[in-house]
Order: sequence, then structure tokens, then C-alpha cells
Amino acid sequence: MSAFNEYDRLTHVALRPARKAFGGPDQIDREWRPLNFTAPPDYERAAEQYDAFAAVLRAAGAAIDEAPDALDLTLDAVYVRDASVVTPAGIVLARMGKPARRGEPAADRVWFERTGLGVLGCIEAPGMLEGGDLVWFDDRTVAIGRGYRTNDEGIRQLRRWLDPEVHVEVVPLPHFRGPADVFHLMSILSPLDRDLAVVYSPLMPIPFREWLLDRGTTLVEVPEAEFDSMGANVLALAPRRALMLEGNPMTRTRLESVGVAVLTYDGSEISLKGGGGPTCLTRPLSRSTPSSVRL
Repeated sequence: MSAFNEYDRLTHVALRPARKAFGGPDQIDREWRPLNFTAPPDYERAAEQYDAFAAVLRAAGAAIDEAPDALDLTLDAVYVRDASVVTPAGIVLARMGKPARRGEPAADRVWFERTGLGVLGCIEAPGMLEGGDLVWFDDRTVAIGRGYRTNDEGIRQLRRWLDPEVHVEVVPLPHFRGPADVFHLMSILSPLDRDLAVVYSPLMPIPFREWLLDRGTTLVEVPEAEFDSMGANVLALAPRRALMLEGNPMTRTRLESVGVAVLTYDGSEISLKGGGGPTCLTRPLSRSTPSSVRL
């Protein structure tokens, strides 16, 4: 991986398309309430929205691997980022804080191994760790949200696969709406360049916000009206080139004012109802600095 962060050019990404994760109308009817979706996704519209989402990634130059479906997976498996974390040394399988998602890492292991992607190991009980709680700033700096989905033991285990020189910034997350809510570190932070991030400061711990500012990071603030519509969950396609959910016009304007080229997608069925934005829908596997990408 020639660039290890969340903002350089996305060159390789794993997806689990909605047609596989959602299964069909019957699966949606069975699962949407127990999984705390706000409403049942429309299967056909969700499939169309996901195909359009994937097309944006391909047009941006990302190679896509599609994760298979599996009988023991739920609707939540569409949010493929959470079941694994990628480190400079390889992939570590997560252990999901949401019990209904516990089957996802094992399904991903089979797929990763079949496609030749190295799996270093997995988080084991009583550890919990989900991919949405990890944010890499460079290959020596990672922030990890400590909340209901990622616990101290999960963080301790992950450190085994990290170089001792990697700085781990542990970020205590707020109770907010409680353990049943979808809340990760990337619910309130998305890096878009080495020195730029979009954030929702009202839920950000003061020491972490000060840590970002001390690093020289410019913070683009998401207004309160656009937090629930995932204005802070933005996928960098390249430095200052971003993909975000439609319906966040104030955040988009603020990003464009600091030189970010913004693309949007319709996620009414694949994002809003399940609480997962574009970073949740993707598992980035590699990024490259623009100068190292052959155009």
C-alpha cells in the first residue's frame, strides 16, 4: 500500500452490493426492525442506488472487489467497512460490537483468503472492534474510537499487529443515543486531506479536537441540521475530492469553499435507513499518492 491513510487516491476497495446483503424483500421484512433500521429499504431502489454508488467509485479509478453473500449475514453486511480493519502489515478481522453482525468477519475471512489478501489475525472475545472506529492519518498515526462498538480489549489486541512506532490516539466516544445506536468515530470525522477533515464538533471530545488542531488540521464543521443525514461521513476519493450523501447542502458548500470537489449519491435506501454513509459502504484496501498513480 503506497499511501496509508484515509484521503489519498482510492485505488482498490471492497464492497458488498445491496443485492447480496439485502437478499430480497422477505429478508428486509424480517430484519429491518431488529437491526434498528429507521424504515424498510425498498429492495429494487436500494440495488439501483448501490449500482450507481459503485459506478462513481469505478469512474474515480478504484478497482472493486465484491464480497460474496452468506446465509448467516444480515442487512447490515452492506456496511462492509466494519467487519475488518486494514493495517500497514495487512488485514485484521474485527469482532463486532453489534451481536447480530458477529458472523461478518468469518465470512470475510473466507473471501479474503480466497482472493489472496493476507489476514494477520482476528480480534477475539472479550475484545470488540469495528472498522468504523479506526481512522488512519498516515502509516504511523491512527485514531481509534472507544465506544460501545470498540472496547479497550479490542484496542489492546489490535496493537499486537501494529508497529510499536505507530501512535494510537484513543478517542473516548460519548454515550449519545446509547448502545443500540449506530455510532462510530467516523460518524463525527472524515479526513479529506493531510491537513483537512470534516467534523461534527458537538460530539467530539475536546482533547481529540485539540489534537487535530495541533496537527495543523483545518476542521470543516458540519451543522447540527446535517448530522443525522451523515454530513460528517464523507469518503475521500483523492485529496480534496470527496463523495458524500445527498441532502447536506450546507456541509457541501463549506467543503467547496476550502477547495474540495464534491460528488454526491442518492442513499435514501442504502444509507439513511440503515445509518451508514459512504465510508461505511466501503472497505478501502489501498490508496496511492497522486504522483504514484499511473494515469
